[in-house]
Amino acid sequence: MQKGKYSILKSLNVRPRPGVAAQGQLFAAGRVLRCALGRSGIGSIKREGDGKTPVGSFKLLSLYRRSDRNCFVTSRLSSQCMSPQLGWCDAVGDRNYNRPVRLPYPASCETMQRQDHLYDYCIVMDHNITRHMGVGGSAVFFHLAHDDYRPTEGCVAIARTDMEWLLPQIGPETVLVIER
Repeated sequence: MQKGKYSILKSLNVRPRPGVAAQGQLFAAGRVLRCALGRSGIGSIKREGDGKTPVGSFKLLSLYRRSDRNCFVTSRLSSQCMSPQLGWCDAVGDRNYNRPVRLPYPASCETMQRQDHLYDYCIVMDHNITRHMGVGGSAVFFHLAHDDYRPTEGCVAIARTDMEWLLPQIGPETVLVIER
């Protein structure tokens, strides 16, 4: 392998840390990375607002990044810079449920350009997107963790340094596998 060149990883595997339901380990390219999981741990059945990280194999669809925060690491994922008007609809029953929307939006939605740094790099996982399940949970992302790895609302989150190491090695063929 040439210096600066990476092979594209086919899978990233996530498992819970023994005895700590809301924290996990992400296995990638021979490394074990610490990660935060949903406040309710990992679950087989995901519902809006339940705090579970869903079990399954999820393609990585696209990457949002904050250009105003020096988020320029390259990736083979489809990538776009976040605008302040980017939101993500979490209103069950809305026609744009679990889809990006333009803010302000009349239904409940999450602001993607957050004050904290959690979504400086935010990867959209194919959970409840290609196979839309109505109430199956929204905004299940692969993003940055708080420094203390406190629980997410159902996402998988890792340290910024780990994300910046992973980004050049992942692409649309990479699958995030979440196991119990």
